[in-house]
Amino acid sequence: VKVKIPFGNKYLDAIFSVPEKKPTYGVILTHGAGGDMNFPHLVSLAACLASHGVLCLRFTCKGLNVAYRTKAFKTVVEYLKLSDDYNLSGVFLAGRSMGSRAAASVVRQLSQDDDGDGFIQGLVCLSYPLHRPRLQSKLRDEDLLLIRCPVLFVSGSADEMCEKQLLEGVVTKMKAPKKIHWIDKANHGMAVKGRTTDDVMEEINAQVFSWLRENVQLDHK
Repeated sequence: VKVKIPFGNKYLDAIFSVPEKKPTYGVILTHGAGGDMNFPHLVSLAACLASHGVLCLRFTCKGLNVAYRTKAFKTVVEYLKLSDDYNLSGVFLAGRSMGSRAAASVVRQLSQDDDGDGFIQGLVCLSYPLHRPRLQSKLRDEDLLLIRCPVLFVSGSADEMCEKQLLEGVVTKMKAPKKIHWIDKANHGMAVKGRTTDDVMEEINAQVFSWLRENVQLDHK
């Protein structure tokens, strides 16, 4: 289901992947610095979640400014929260690369703003860009350290923007319940020599869904 979500004087393009049965939980998903909501990894994850009874709303927000992307993400969260079509008990925010930075920022802001109404259930970071390539001295960890809800990281062990030891170090400092799933030998784009994209995506999708299921009561389908 395609929708246009009002954002300032513009609209954000978004697509709902709707499960057959009425969903209780949803995932809001966005893309990295390049690309849009039709990035194959996002389409694949959305289809997987919907087939397992989880509503997925993925949206496009162009713009390389994290504050702008965060604002857009917040607008989408509010839109879904107030939607009459889908009366959800809660949502998980998810993003790829820069989209996961925006998602983390939204989770931190909303958990500080509202009185913890529990609508946001957790955060999924796909290829979280912890630092710029070869610039490990400046970590983008400030939002992560302030988040309290469960966080799942899915990263490639050869990601040039997320060195394994550095992410593991940040995770030990985080207060939130957290889990890292390393995709062996994958780079920032989740490409692995000798493996097909579909094969890698199956691993990622299975990890994301089983983690969601651990954190909320989802039907074991």
